[in-house]
Amino acid sequence: MLPSQALLPAVVFALTALQALASDTFIAAVYEHAVILPDPTQEPVSPDDALALMDKNMDVLEGAIKEAAQKGAHIIVTPEDGIYGWQFTRESIYPYLEDIPDPVVNWIPCTDPSRFGPAPVQERLSCMARNNSIYVVANIGDKKPCNSSDPKCPSDGRYQYNTDVVFDPQGKLVARYHKYNLFRSETQFNYPKEPEAVTFETPFGKFGIFTCFDILFYEPAVVLVSKMQVDTVLFPTAWMNFLPFLTAIEFHSAWAMGMRVNLLSANTHNTSMGMTGSGLFTPEGPAAYHYDSATEEGHLLLAELSTHPRLSPTYPPAINWSLYATSIKKFPGENSTFSGAVRKDMFTFSELRHEAGNYTVCQGDLCCHLVYQMSKMKDEIYVLGAFDGLHGSLIKYHWQICTLLKCPNTNLSTCGQPVETAQTKFEMFSLSGTFGTSYVFPEVLYSGVQLAPGEFEVLRDGRLKSKHGTSKPLITATLFGRLYGKDLPHPLRTSL
Repeated sequence: MLPSQALLPAVVFALTALQALASDTFIAAVYEHAVILPDPTQEPVSPDDALALMDKNMDVLEGAIKEAAQKGAHIIVTPEDGIYGWQFTRESIYPYLEDIPDPVVNWIPCTDPSRFGPAPVQERLSCMARNNSIYVVANIGDKKPCNSSDPKCPSDGRYQYNTDVVFDPQGKLVARYHKYNLFRSETQFNYPKEPEAVTFETPFGKFGIFTCFDILFYEPAVVLVSKMQVDTVLFPTAWMNFLPFLTAIEFHSAWAMGMRVNLLSANTHNTSMGMTGSGLFTPEGPAAYHYDSATEEGHLLLAELSTHPRLSPTYPPAINWSLYATSIKKFPGENSTFSGAVRKDMFTFSELRHEAGNYTVCQGDLCCHLVYQMSKMKDEIYVLGAFDGLHGSLIKYHWQICTLLKCPNTNLSTCGQPVETAQTKFEMFSLSGTFGTSYVFPEVLYSGVQLAPGEFEVLRDGRLKSKHGTSKPLITATLFGRLYGKDLPHPLRTSL
């Protein structure tokens, strides 16, 4: 007979599972972590020093996990790089890596820590999940030995992967995901040979998982939602914010609405690198979000979400993103245009010269249409912009973007540069475009980098409309489209 202390996690897990099965909702949590970083070094530190640094971060994460569990959360997501940080070489990250087995091995590291060799990080994460009866999602590094029989084996005899792991409330490893789309600075890691579509079943829905930059690509992001039909996506990220379209909260909220799925987004927090913005996002909009560029503190978010959003009576209908825009030719009126750069992407802009109007701007195969009414025209410049082309320097992928955008000042040459504040409200706006894709993500961002939950809607004909005007001054209203089929071949992965 097992001692009562050993039975307790299993009993609590069983009760939690029964409770979740009896409900159409579950409580989810994400933690935005201000990561304790190692001292920069080109040389590897000792395994003991690496573990000491990781333990400091796991101490913080454990506190957040305990708090989330005490507040009733069934699952918590922690950030990418949340346990050891970043800015490593291939050699210097090695002491931080562990061998992470395929979850089919049916392993609970908390109770059997040495089964696959030293695994102190996996053991501790497993125990956090088990001791608090909660699913724990974390990002760590995986190492896999290889040899000359593998022609693609790196010269140091190992593969190194940016890896997400999931432990269930009993502490069992139930998911492992190797990041497929590495950001340009992640030279310490290898690209997996094949994309992974990682899913797992829970008492509160079917879950999928991917990491940060992955969200912008067909594999694995679209595959998980459209083909694997997951209910909820787990999303550890280390997202550097870029206005006007790629701040974490606006794009991740827009992605959840465009893909019509729950997204649990946990970001790292580092203001010097522009990293902040986490949330619990749904097909209807954000359930909770956090954006803080002023302090250096972590933050825990919780919200109640639908277990199966597709079965919800409020589940949004499918959108024909080009239906309205292709039904008209052009709005009459002033259509003088000029070019402006959003980062390095050259947009076609048209200045909104009146308090109300109808405008059309075209670039390539994309025409963007805007109907608007300002509450009162301030001494600020807004433009309607269109972009249809490849984005990126090394990895090039195709965007189609229609945007109503505030410029930083009255000099038109600044249009497209970052701006965080505004004074102008709109009584109404309606934005649409002739998109060549069904993957379009609607964004509305207010002054102070705030979202606008419940204040806009997307009609089935593809129009992004304000419901009752804007309650706060507007920075941008955007339809962000991805034409995955026009992406160029990946220059690094094709050489694998």
